[in-house]
Amino acid sequence: MQQTEQVREFGGWLKRFTHKSDSCHCDMTFSVYLPPQAEHGPVPVLYYLSGLTCTDDNVRTKAGAQRYAAEHNVGLVMPDTSPRGDEVHDEPDRYDLGKGAGFYVSATQSPWAQHYNMYDYISRELPALIEHHLPVTDVRSICGHSMGGHGAMITALKNPGRYQSVSAFAPIANPVNCAWGHGCFSAYLGSDKTTWEAWDSVCLLQSGAKCPPLLVDQGAADNFLEEQLSFNKLEATCQARSLDATLRLQDHYDHSYHFIASFIGEHIAFHAAHLQQKQT
Repeated sequence: MQQTEQVREFGGWLKRFTHKSDSCHCDMTFSVYLPPQAEHGPVPVLYYLSGLTCTDDNVRTKAGAQRYAAEHNVGLVMPDTSPRGDEVHDEPDRYDLGKGAGFYVSATQSPWAQHYNMYDYISRELPALIEHHLPVTDVRSICGHSMGGHGAMITALKNPGRYQSVSAFAPIANPVNCAWGHGCFSAYLGSDKTTWEAWDSVCLLQSGAKCPPLLVDQGAADNFLEEQLSFNKLEATCQARSLDATLRLQDHYDHSYHFIASFIGEHIAFHAAHLQQKQT
């Protein structure tokens, strides 16, 4: 694990690292924000998963999350969205498949299975690395945007008890029933659609998966709302199970980081309350 950058922010440190990933079989990059309190002892961690076409750089430069992480004594871990490198297979003519579009699954189909194992990376390898090398605890929550919202939700649902809370901005909640999901799942997971359901938040919830406290914000002016995101389906599923879930449709907001920056403080406060409750 090699540190490549360190910047002082809000009394803490924004750092960037690279390392050789055993899951993705390539060099991976991630950023971490350590709040001021981390200089005096380990802090709990919020993982933030970015969306299609993004890297770790999008959230750390556009969301304004570090200010709130410092206020609430929470570390932020911001990984990349896919494997990278010349040896990694890609579809350069598509933004929604390949590099930048790992979809946080572990691929089973050639040629993707060699490198596209983002679920294994996010759920196991990266936390073990972070907790071994940095001043953080093993008390975690998880958040994400769009494809990353999908990733955050399935990771929490597939690991009951491991995350204290989960939140999402405009998540791709039911990818088995949208074009983005069909394109990626058929490539990464094969043609048997029944296997896709293990990587779909709505399907997991409908099958009884245990869900930690959940917060979802969705922009009502989001261009992808109707065709890709399935907010209404997620809302109906949560209501049917009487889950501890707050789902908010925000008037006039779109799919951009302007939307995320408007509500990221509330999301970090939501997670901080659950993280601190676990620590005490």
